[in-house]
Amino acid sequence: MKSYFEKYDSLLETNFQNFTANELLSSPCKLLPDNLNHLLRVSVPWHNLRGEGSHRHISSTIRFHMQPYSMSQLHIPFCKVIITERLPSGVFADPFELQHLRERGVFTDIAVFGDTNLELPSVLSNQLAVEIHMRVGCTSLLGHKLEISVDLPLHARYPPLDDSGYSKVKFGEPDLFLSCSMEGNGENESCLLLPTNDMAGPRTADVVWRIPSGTRAHTGIVSAVNYFSCCLYIYSFNCPSIHLLF
Repeated sequence: MKSYFEKYDSLLETNFQNFTANELLSSPCKLLPDNLNHLLRVSVPWHNLRGEGSHRHISSTIRFHMQPYSMSQLHIPFCKVIITERLPSGVFADPFELQHLRERGVFTDIAVFGDTNLELPSVLSNQLAVEIHMRVGCTSLLGHKLEISVDLPLHARYPPLDDSGYSKVKFGEPDLFLSCSMEGNGENESCLLLPTNDMAGPRTADVVWRIPSGTRAHTGIVSAVNYFSCCLYIYSFNCPSIHLLF
């Protein structure tokens, strides 16, 4: 994602798809057959929010389905799964919190790209992306399936006012890649694969986070209460000074 944000300043779908096709996957892997991408299928049977309040986790179960032929071509223990979560503008991931998870070995590597200003409200912020690297272990293999679980901590930004009292933030499914280190004919090569979506596999519904935002109808009441509180504070602060003068 670092090279993406060096070229683009936003996460438009067309820009991301063009970047994936024309730059990430433009160089074929010499040590693998050309049709291997089509022999790898992926599904996300679980994608949901966990927790309450303004600090939650988005949890995903990712399942790769591999043909026996593709498994014989790939050295699975030398592969890692790359997950890219393109987050909507209403939420953010804390880079410092994620680095602590990496240091504890939860992720092989992780980084946040895009609008990393954590103090901005939703209306002033842009999308950001989280790139997660997870090493594939032997325990992740289930027959001809590779299954991993990801738990990403997220935080809500201050939302704009809404008549319903809530701001809805919708999440799409993560973008998934498989990166494998290959050896052959005296060559070493790192191959990036884009598995085909398994349309026959289980699909998850859209994930929506309803963030309390306050309503426009209450702004007058809130302003009046704030004004009265300020006046009361100023009066209580000045009262001792007035008594001392007399």
